[in-house]
Amino acid sequence: MRIIEVKTRTKEELIDITSKVKEEVAHSGLKNGICYVYIPHTTAGVTINENADPSVKEDILMTVKKLVPEDLPYRHSEGNSPAHVKASLVGSSVNVIIDEGELLLGTWQGIFFCEFDGPRRRRAYIKASSF
Repeated sequence: MRIIEVKTRTKEELIDITSKVKEEVAHSGLKNGICYVYIPHTTAGVTINENADPSVKEDILMTVKKLVPEDLPYRHSEGNSPAHVKASLVGSSVNVIIDEGELLLGTWQGIFFCEFDGPRRRRAYIKASSF
């Protein structure tokens, strides 16, 4: 298992970590199996989506903000309940098949770290494993 550091700069952002995940898969030497990406934070997540057009990231963040407004009567005392809800909706892990040493991502797909309570120093756990 490998840990990559992710430094976020704003309260909410999607950061493309595809190249870092690919590096870790290559470093593992595994030719066929699965790559697990896990985010150990309750106010951040991970997703797979288009990485060719940056406006897709903006659209995702805009939509999540509309789905989970900041001004509801949340009870959590830290004041970051919207970030917890957003992280739960996005999820904390993704899995990608490894074939011949390569991630089987679609032509336009990338792996994105999703920050909902930044800026912070975060981690992503990556594990390449055989079936």
